[in-house]
Amino acid sequence: MRSLRWLLVATIVLGAPIAWAAGFRVGIAVRNVTPEPLLPVSGGVGPSHATTKKQGELTVRALVFESGSNRVALVVGDFLGFPAVLGDRVRAAVPGVPPENIVIGATHTHSAPDCYGFPDGRGGTGADFKYLERVCVQAAEAITEAVTRLQPAGLRIATGEARGQIAYNYYAEKLYDARCHVVQAVDAAGKSVATLVNYAIHPEVIGSERGICSPDLVGPLCDRIAEGGGGTGIFLNSALGGMVTADNRRPGGGEANDWAECQRIGRLLADEALRIVQNAPVQAEPTLFCAARRLTLPVDSPLMRQLLSAIPGARDMAGTGDQVVTRLNLINVGNAQLLTIPGEALPNIGCYLKRKMRGEHNLLFGLANDALGYIMAKEDYDSFKRYEYISRTSLGERTGVIFVEEALKLVGESPAPQVLAD
Repeated sequence: MRSLRWLLVATIVLGAPIAWAAGFRVGIAVRNVTPEPLLPVSGGVGPSHATTKKQGELTVRALVFESGSNRVALVVGDFLGFPAVLGDRVRAAVPGVPPENIVIGATHTHSAPDCYGFPDGRGGTGADFKYLERVCVQAAEAITEAVTRLQPAGLRIATGEARGQIAYNYYAEKLYDARCHVVQAVDAAGKSVATLVNYAIHPEVIGSERGICSPDLVGPLCDRIAEGGGGTGIFLNSALGGMVTADNRRPGGGEANDWAECQRIGRLLADEALRIVQNAPVQAEPTLFCAARRLTLPVDSPLMRQLLSAIPGARDMAGTGDQVVTRLNLINVGNAQLLTIPGEALPNIGCYLKRKMRGEHNLLFGLANDALGYIMAKEDYDSFKRYEYISRTSLGERTGVIFVEEALKLVGESPAPQVLAD
């Protein structure tokens, strides 16, 4: 088996075609969802901010894996968050993938239109619901197109530390996960079809108050992936909470908050992802598994209770005024395992989950299937002045405990990912 695997790698390097097993296929599609005319953008709870220009394009990207009759779609949009009420509209419009196998998340750019419907303090909201409906239609179209573009493929999967000035923890500089996980699909001719980058970072270089609509650093990252021969790029954020952000600090003090800095960081992260994955062995017949589970979380935070009562559509996901019901997904693809997080988990929770997961490569998809605020350990909740904001915008001190218990239960009850032969 080992000689066969390295024969496949050598064949790709030499450029000769490979007859992939027909059982595993990959497809990817992109839709431009930049509003025209431009809309106000949101960086968090509170009123949106007016815009006067755009830098880069907002997109929705859909990556579909297929093994036999099993299909799984990973979808991400350039938004602060993509609530479940919108995700369910997308799923209902897709005939080609089981709804429980469609995972929808957000890059978490702070320079895109509000998808939540945050109150504006004047009895209204800055969200444009006609625009959001169009986004849902385009996201469903992207998934459907990705299904039509399915082609035989193998996978390179790798994990490594992303080097250089990319991210840091604003609250505690060194307490962040520098690991970058990369999944790259390769076609029969040895050409990269798509490259998935999974890394924890707040794309908030530009932010919401500069009058700019932008995918922030994620746009340049995806562009650089394509330029570097990685095919279509797709970025899945990880455990970015508390507060893992872009390292746009200037050497002499202050921050760089412009498009040039988005390009620097995005291109650097893309280059690192391509470096990390370039020598990974090709998995010619990766297995595919997907499980879904309902997750009920109590709402203890007064602010979050107020928001859930005020945000349009939020009641649809609530069992009562004191709880919300969301969903977890666990996906095995090849020797990797991917677990969804319905919010922004802090780094300690993220690292703990990765340590307990069962893949050779363990990926976390933050802000996936929902966007329910920060997820933190009960010991940290409302314990430090530094954590006042993230405590207020967390569902409560029980959120982290319940989420971790249910996530690891799902991991334990599911089959382990594929193990590559030595």
